[in-house]
Amino acid sequence: AGTIVSEQHKARIVAFLPRLRRFCTVLARSEDGGDDLMQATVERTLARFGQWQAGTSLESWMFKIAQNIHIDQMRSQARRGTSVDIDQVTDLSGDDGNSIVEARSDLRHVRQALANLPDEQRALMALIVIDGRSYQEAASILDIPIGTVMSRLARGRKAIANHLREGGMLKDQTNG
Repeated sequence: AGTIVSEQHKARIVAFLPRLRRFCTVLARSEDGGDDLMQATVERTLARFGQWQAGTSLESWMFKIAQNIHIDQMRSQARRGTSVDIDQVTDLSGDDGNSIVEARSDLRHVRQALANLPDEQRALMALIVIDGRSYQEAASILDIPIGTVMSRLARGRKAIANHLREGGMLKDQTNG
């Protein structure tokens, strides 16, 4: 028989879903793929709840489950091209149509730059930049040394900046 999940833990899981969805969407490079990954993560979380160590972060455990499922999926699939659905960009509101179009274009470029990163850099960007996790928490979730976190994050940020610069989104800040 499986472990019964208390109402308190169920409420924590439900409250965590928006953050988990963002993380899964970044890992999967699409909203649909992210939703599938999130569903698989929640299913595995509930099925294996007895393995969670009380007193540790339930959220970090779920991030790690999502990361592991994603790795397993990537290993089982033949590498194929990925795409970002720009029509799924977050709705932006405002009165100025030009600024809305520009903001959507900017967001599309950033999402595209993020989607082009290698999986390990994209996961770190999702944990640290998007979810606000500390370097130490990210290292623990991904089971890598903190030095690796710092170097991968630096490479990821540089790659995103280069992508945005090439697309005319960032000005070259060199004085030469």
